[in-house]
Amino acid sequence: MDVARETINSSWADDRGVTGHGIGIAILDTGVYPHKDLVTKRNKIIAFKDFVSNIRYPYDDNGHGTHVAGIIAGDGEESNGKYKGIAMDSNIIGVKVLNNEGSGNISDVLAGIQWVLDQKKRFNIKILNLSVGMKDVEGEKSALVRGVNAAWDNGLIVVAAAGNNGPDSCTITTPGISRKVITVGSSDDGETVKIMEDLISDYSGRGPTKECIKKPDVVAPGANIIACSTDKAYKPTDKYYPGKKVGYTKKSGTSMATPMVSGCIALLLSRHPNLTGKDVKLKLKDSTHDLGFSQAHQGWGLIDVKKLLE
Repeated sequence: MDVARETINSSWADDRGVTGHGIGIAILDTGVYPHKDLVTKRNKIIAFKDFVSNIRYPYDDNGHGTHVAGIIAGDGEESNGKYKGIAMDSNIIGVKVLNNEGSGNISDVLAGIQWVLDQKKRFNIKILNLSVGMKDVEGEKSALVRGVNAAWDNGLIVVAAAGNNGPDSCTITTPGISRKVITVGSSDDGETVKIMEDLISDYSGRGPTKECIKKPDVVAPGANIIACSTDKAYKPTDKYYPGKKVGYTKKSGTSMATPMVSGCIALLLSRHPNLTGKDVKLKLKDSTHDLGFSQAHQGWGLIDVKKLLE
């Protein structure tokens, strides 16, 4: 996170006290563990809903969702600030739709999206982070695409991963193929990294979609990101939050690039709370650096916090 934050100019926001204050970000994932970076100074996990096991309080038996949450809102409590996230004062709404292996049912993801829409006002949820994806089989007709489109139309800014099926063209995963949502690729996928036990490079999903929509929209760092780890065995029996150190872990993929962009959007919305999804998209378009990759690889380019907020 320390290197990734430098890459996207994140300290520019820190120096000006822009921290994503009060912005709710729903993370549909494997859950979220109450890591010290997320609960010690202030409990940022303000809501939790479990569609897999119906457990009431936050936990994560896989680790993927906690890593994503750390990238967005971790304050680096366990690392003296080294591995802090992008929008440290934002709030996390954890929605567990994936099991301990990181897989799940489309019906649970759709139920999760509906639950977030129902809770939007209560928790000031502005952003929906989907570091999930499946192979594009049905295109725009798929239930997942219809689900994220409905969320977008109802005022949520949906940020979805481009997937790790590159480098061939038309490899963006669902729901990242949606023309409405903000689809995020990895800016540093030239590095060889380990994803799901495989060593791969040039993994970031490439556009266009099968419907010839230009994707991804934007890229951010996704390779070898060190962020919050999890205690996979922890199952909450009450509201007690564990105080033990679990440290940090390294993960790679467009799943890690996606929350970088969600965090950046939270910074923007904490300054300009009335921006619509369309406004944010147009702002993003002008807030990037051309990395010299093809449009099908980088979209508009690498996100830059300074350009986004200035």
